[in-house]
Amino acid sequence: MDTTTSSGSSPATLQLHSIIPENPITAMELPFPSFLRLKRHCLGSSVPGEFFLASVPSIVLHVLTTCDLGPRDLAKLEATCSFFRKPANFSPDFDLSISELAALDICQKRAIFKCMGEEERQEMKRKCGGSWKLVLNFLLAGEFGCRREKSQALAGPGHSIAVTSKGVVYSFGFNGSGQLGLGTTQDSWQPRPIRSLNGIRIIQAAVGTDRTILISDAGEVYAFGKDCFSKTKSEVQETKLITTPQRVKSLTDIFVVQAAIGNYFTAVLSREGRVYTLSWGSDERLGHDTDHSCSLPQPLLGALENIPVVQIAAGFCYLLALAFQPTGMSVYSVGCGLGGKLGHGCDDCETQPRLIEQFGLLNIEPVMVSAGAWHAAVVGRDGRVCTWGWGRHGCLGHGTEELQMAPKVVDGLKDVKVVHVATGTYATFVTSDDGQVYSFGSGVAANLGQQDDVDEDTLTPKLVLSLKETKERMVHVSLTNAGNWNGHTLVMTESGTLYAFGTGDRGQLGVELGDNSKEREEPAKVAGIDLS
Repeated sequence: MDTTTSSGSSPATLQLHSIIPENPITAMELPFPSFLRLKRHCLGSSVPGEFFLASVPSIVLHVLTTCDLGPRDLAKLEATCSFFRKPANFSPDFDLSISELAALDICQKRAIFKCMGEEERQEMKRKCGGSWKLVLNFLLAGEFGCRREKSQALAGPGHSIAVTSKGVVYSFGFNGSGQLGLGTTQDSWQPRPIRSLNGIRIIQAAVGTDRTILISDAGEVYAFGKDCFSKTKSEVQETKLITTPQRVKSLTDIFVVQAAIGNYFTAVLSREGRVYTLSWGSDERLGHDTDHSCSLPQPLLGALENIPVVQIAAGFCYLLALAFQPTGMSVYSVGCGLGGKLGHGCDDCETQPRLIEQFGLLNIEPVMVSAGAWHAAVVGRDGRVCTWGWGRHGCLGHGTEELQMAPKVVDGLKDVKVVHVATGTYATFVTSDDGQVYSFGSGVAANLGQQDDVDEDTLTPKLVLSLKETKERMVHVSLTNAGNWNGHTLVMTESGTLYAFGTGDRGQLGVELGDNSKEREEPAKVAGIDLS
């Protein structure tokens, strides 16, 4: 085996070449000494020959890279055997270990990392703690929180957006402001691809009242619907309608990887982990002194200026940020604190991001955040779920409707390992590691999927039997997150099937309802979309 590097200005990548012995028959017949056979184990000794593939590190690197091992796995290899710790003498950095090179190669498979220059990569490495394993951890954390570069489906206020793993976007439902991006303002119950995006791969989407935002693998932001970044501006003056995706010019200098739409503001997250907000800057509500109609991105000031963020989530009037540090993940909140939805044990508003300290007291490392209109939730690395904020209709899952001013573990899920959480308007869904879905909160318009208790509140987590009966593994849930719309819910399976239920009078379920029907209690398959 031999290693070479690719030519050109792009970052160097390792390539494998088979070298055939001049006399392969003779090479095969050579006896292998028994004393070396006895040393074919991995005990961490630095003695040559202790690791049986030490003489062909290219094979080891190839295996580590193609298996897509996680950063924790690579770190365990380094801790177990000196072969994985010592310099591998491979380009582009001869001092990097095999584990570090594998982490770098896996990072280069990510669209947002692949196009970075060397200086940008080194700066990201520095911010993440000085290791390519930590950079990989940073990238994977962002993908886990918002399904970046994976298929996804979002239930907006009256309309729905679905993005395939190949980056094709489908839209359906209410289209009064052009938020379907189809070039008209006519509703459509049938999912239709946004053809004006042909040739552009979309990796992330965000939905809000009367508007939609899409993000490409090149970090470009496209928006359509009402030409504004907050409801406040549209109430002050006549707002232009955009019916096909248009690139947001004010964000052309920022490589964006995620967007989140609140009622009073829009937030975007850069590739480097910096948070920017647009609108709702009056009185420094989001850490900058601008007026309500400001359409220029303003960096979020304060504690997160030098801490990279991997995921953001927007509620009605507040923002959550999942921050990455070498020692672990943490959650910051900013905005309106009424009802305790900022999670600090009080209802004070915060003009700059503030660390939610309760997770440290609960010994929970957050790995995913979700911001409902007036309540929030977090999934911990150990599978526990915490909720806080307004508790109306039982949306916190604690068995009451009382508000909770600091994160509290949902005891009703103590026997469930949760991997995904979604919050909406007084409703919450969680998905377990075995693909089951539980819901609690307001059952208005059948959006909880609880057929036996349609339109009734569910105060503690309850298994959604109608989804279990499909005998498919669920991986992602999205529900409407706006106070002025009856909600609907989209659930995606591991095989790429999309189910919908709840309010569907504007076509947002992707199925045509009868003349007198406004909602659907039983999950129905959305035809015409392949999310596999």
